[in-house]
Amino acid sequence: MPLFWKPYKSDVTQFIDSLKQRDPQLEGRQRQGRSLLWDKAVDRDAQQDFRESSVAQQPYVYQTKGD
Repeated sequence: MPLFWKPYKSDVTQFIDSLKQRDPQLEGRQRQGRSLLWDKAVDRDAQQDFRESSVAQQPYVYQTKGD
C-alpha cells in the first residue's frame, strides 16, 4: 500500500456527504419522516385476530362455486 493512499469514496457517498454538510438537520428530518411511516408499535392481539379472520382464496378466483 502506498504511503499516501486515500480510501476510496464513491460518487454517491461523496454526494450524500456533501448534502449532510450543506444541511446538518437533514438526517434528523429523515429519521422523523421514517418514524411517521415505519416505526409503529405493533398490536400483537389485533394482528393475530386479523390473521385468524382471513378467508382462504379459491384456486381459480373467477370461477363461481358450483354445486
